[in-house]
Amino acid sequence: MVTLAAAPDLIAEGSSLRVREVSKSFAPADGNVAERGEETRALERVTLSVAAGELVSLVGPSGCGKSTLLRLIAGLDAPGAGELWVGPEPITAPSAERGLVFQDPNLFPWLTVRRNIEAGLVARGVLREKRNEVDEFMRLVGLEKFAGAFPHHLSGGMAQRVALARALINHPKVLLLDEPLGALDAFTRMKMQDEVLRLWRARRTTMLLVTHDIDEAIYMSDRIVILTPSPGRIERIIAVDLERPRQRSSPEFLRLRGDILELLHFAGSTAAA
Repeated sequence: MVTLAAAPDLIAEGSSLRVREVSKSFAPADGNVAERGEETRALERVTLSVAAGELVSLVGPSGCGKSTLLRLIAGLDAPGAGELWVGPEPITAPSAERGLVFQDPNLFPWLTVRRNIEAGLVARGVLREKRNEVDEFMRLVGLEKFAGAFPHHLSGGMAQRVALARALINHPKVLLLDEPLGALDAFTRMKMQDEVLRLWRARRTTMLLVTHDIDEAIYMSDRIVILTPSPGRIERIIAVDLERPRQRSSPEFLRLRGDILELLHFAGSTAAA
């Protein structure tokens, strides 16, 4: 893991993140709890601490509350119980200090790459004083030659780079990544994993990544948080003590992959043996 002590020229933007005894339930789609019974419990007493500048992955079966937890940290939903903090500040509402990137880049199709990256600055009313940073972030994601291109001109990987730049230009203390590479083909996905890691090393933003891809979690993360099926609880937190850059075919990588798959009950009898 790259540390600030080893690389003092890095820009440290990340902040610590604390999730304490957080639970979240949802009413039935029609809202009629009385007729349809109990609410659906998405998360149950989740407690997690993420250090400033750390990259942590959330892994677990579909419906275990991974995306729900990101929405709570983003301030888009309120917990039913518990507390969430970024640094010394409690999370009570959305904030530009907590960026969120989805699987779909959600770019404005009528805006150019430059205008899409500027969108957050426009919404905050700070474009005039921050305009000089737009070129910097286009260079950061390698899209300076595509400043005037529209989203339909871009590949999936390039569109996701725009989404990352749009989030990073607000200098978030925490960047929340909800399966951001899930729609890409395997080759592009591996390239984008390296791209995200490069951005992480450059900005030292605290990152929380939701992924269903075990290899991706091992390749990218400092730690992997494994959640149980619904309601989501933390079953185990695994430290990934592999040197970077990581080799996907190394015995240590494959051994950790097998351990996680077995823990998730996805490994076959051969792996379990």
